[in-house]
Amino acid sequence: MLITGLIIGCLLIGLVIGYVVRQHQHRQELLAVQKQARDIIASATAETQQKIAKLTADSRRETLTYQQSVKDELAEQTSDIAVREQRRQQREQLLGQMGVRLADQTAMLDERSQANRDQRQKIRDLKAQALQLRTDRDETLAQQAGIDEQAAKDHVLADTELDLKRDRDVEIKALNDNAVANAERWAKDVVLSATESGPQDLPKEHLEHTVTVPNGEIRSKIIGRDGQHIRLLETLTGTDLIFVPDDNTTLFISTHDPIRREVARVALTNLVASRRISSNQIETQVENAQRDVNHSLWETGEQTVSGLHVGWMHPDLMKLIGRLKYRTSYGQNVLLHSIEVAQLTGAMAARLGYNTRLARRAGLLHDLGKAIDHEVEGTHVEIGTEFAQKYGEDDVVINAIAAHHGDVEKTSPLAELVAAADAISGARPGARSESVEDYINRLRALEKIANDQSGVAESYAIQAGRELRIIVKPQELDDTAAANLTQEVAQQIESTLTYPGKIKVTTIRKSTAVEYVGDEKKKKSKKKKKKKKKAANA
Repeated sequence: MLITGLIIGCLLIGLVIGYVVRQHQHRQELLAVQKQARDIIASATAETQQKIAKLTADSRRETLTYQQSVKDELAEQTSDIAVREQRRQQREQLLGQMGVRLADQTAMLDERSQANRDQRQKIRDLKAQALQLRTDRDETLAQQAGIDEQAAKDHVLADTELDLKRDRDVEIKALNDNAVANAERWAKDVVLSATESGPQDLPKEHLEHTVTVPNGEIRSKIIGRDGQHIRLLETLTGTDLIFVPDDNTTLFISTHDPIRREVARVALTNLVASRRISSNQIETQVENAQRDVNHSLWETGEQTVSGLHVGWMHPDLMKLIGRLKYRTSYGQNVLLHSIEVAQLTGAMAARLGYNTRLARRAGLLHDLGKAIDHEVEGTHVEIGTEFAQKYGEDDVVINAIAAHHGDVEKTSPLAELVAAADAISGARPGARSESVEDYINRLRALEKIANDQSGVAESYAIQAGRELRIIVKPQELDDTAAANLTQEVAQQIESTLTYPGKIKVTTIRKSTAVEYVGDEKKKKSKKKKKKKKKAANA
């Protein structure tokens, strides 16, 4: 127990001693912290006083600077105001001087205006006097001459017009005489130069009417069982397919339509090349051939129009031009003939100073109707004219198409050139396969049919046999008989002759009476009197 008490006592004493030591330490630390705080406050106070002093000095310096700048600005403004005041005074002086000058100028203008008014009044008075003098002069001249002013003017104008008319007639007569004397030579020069330099030689294409079948197997496939395939081909293409009797490898395509012939030829060629011939294959190849041929027509027309440089043209017209590739006239390819006519017309137009592009366009389209003359009613001239009008061609081109065979009157020089170029292209050696002898015999046959009729005076086959003109005797045939004669001749031509295209039969019945009056009659009477006198003297 004693030990325990000692231990507790020692613990209590230790606690008391520790508490006392701890309190002493706290006081020491508190004193140190207070001293540190006082040092910090003193340092902050000194720093604050320094900053206050600095700010005060800066403020005083800025205030002095601002005051100085304000003083300088006030001095500058005062100086500017003085300068402006001086300028204002100068401007006032200048405005005063300008006012004085303006007043002087106003007074001077008033004086000049009054002088001008006086001068105009004098001029009006002088004009009135001059007019009165002119009137008096005209009246005096009229009294002296015995004719009024208007009659004198008319007389002078009539004399002047008569003189000018005489001069004009003399000049026109000289020009006409010169033109008549040199027309043939000039025309030959133009035609020769155009023929030499105008048309370009183009390769002549031969249109195929047959297809070669390589062997009997392909021939049997084309014919099909009981002729089924060949009948289908004929139905789809609109042609007649005939194997040449002496040559089983040659298939002849018979039709009057060259486009159908070309479609059939292309389809058959493709079928022979593929060696697969069935009903479906035949229909497919015919459709492909029709599409290819139609595209070829448009492409040919486009190339032709582009090559001749005739300007923009409607696609339908270009397609019709392409159809001319498969059309022939007397053995001459119509497309090549049209290109040649266009080149000749353009060359002649260039030498005569006309529009060459319009000339080539008219030459290219002159036989446009031949592309579909077997499908549409009418002559190729009528069909071509109708299509040219439909697609808005120039009136000069339309007239050239309508008049190139003399059916209507030519209204422009280009129509004459187209007709001349058409004749040159068709008449050149080798252009047409028909011989000269056959051509002459055909024309003579036409004229013979007309001449064998009673009441016919003369007959002429013109336009390469496309028209027959009959001149009847008006004393023997009346109008009704002439009409019947025309019908009879047309029926005989249709029944007895073979002819391409259409032939126009025209009957002319004309009665003319001539009697001379004037100098010719007097001369005849004088001659009769002289003869009577000679007879009496004899």
